[in-house]
Amino acid sequence: MVVGASATALAAPGPSADAVRVSAAPPTAADTATRPPRTTHGPCAYAETPDEPAARPVPLPPDPRRTPSRGSVRVTLATNHGPIGLTLDRAAAPCTVQSFLHLVGKRFYDRTLCHRLTAYPTLSVLQCGDPSGTGAGGPGYRYRDELPTDLPPAPTDPTGERRVYARGVLAMANAGPDTNGSQFFLVYANSALRPNYTIFGEVDAAGLATLDRIAAGGVAPTAEDPAPVDGAPALPVTIRKAVRWHHHH
Repeated sequence: MVVGASATALAAPGPSADAVRVSAAPPTAADTATRPPRTTHGPCAYAETPDEPAARPVPLPPDPRRTPSRGSVRVTLATNHGPIGLTLDRAAAPCTVQSFLHLVGKRFYDRTLCHRLTAYPTLSVLQCGDPSGTGAGGPGYRYRDELPTDLPPAPTDPTGERRVYARGVLAMANAGPDTNGSQFFLVYANSALRPNYTIFGEVDAAGLATLDRIAAGGVAPTAEDPAPVDGAPALPVTIRKAVRWHHHH
C-alpha cells in the first residue's frame, strides 16, 4: 500500500520545489465533536484535534506545571528487522519527549507499520508512528514545535535555507507549524531539510544497522513508478513493541 498523494504533500524534486517535506498530513474530512476541544493546562498545552481523531484511542498526555527538561530516556523500538534503540533528549524538546513517552506507555506504537521510506540524495528517512499506516493518522492531539537552532547549513542547498539533519537523528514529522502528533522519522543518511522539524533524540548504532537493512531493501515499486524514491518500504517494517527503559540510579 503506497502513501496516498494527500498524505505525502511532496513536490516533484527540482531546484525550486522543496522535495523534502516530511509531512504528516491531516485527513480530508471528519466529524467535529460538539463540545469544544480540550487543551491541557501545563506549559506544553497539548490540544485535542476533533477534526483529526486519534488513529488509535489514547488520552491527552500529562502536562505538569514543570515539564521534565533534563537528562535522557532510552526507548527501544522492537521491529521485525531488529531493535532500534533511541535516546530521547529532554533538554532539546521537553514537551515532545513527554508526549512520546506517553504514547510509548499507552502502547500507541505497538503493532504499527512504518509507512514511508525516502531515498532521495537529500532526504533519507524512515517515517513511523501512524497506527493507521496511511501517513494521515495521529494521536488526536497536537502540540507546538521545539525547533533546533544550531544545525549546520546543508552543503547541497545554495539558498542556505536547509540544514543538515544528520544520520542518526530522531525528529517529529508534521503538517506545518505546531502540528506535532505521533509521527516521527529516523534519519539513516545525512539529509537536507528546512529546520522546521523538532529533533528530540538519536538512534543508537544497532538501530542504525537495522535502518540500513531496511533502507537497502528500497522503496516498494508501484504500477505508476517502477523505481520510486519515496513510498512504502519494500521490506515491510513493523514496530512490534516500543519499550521504555527505566534506569536505576
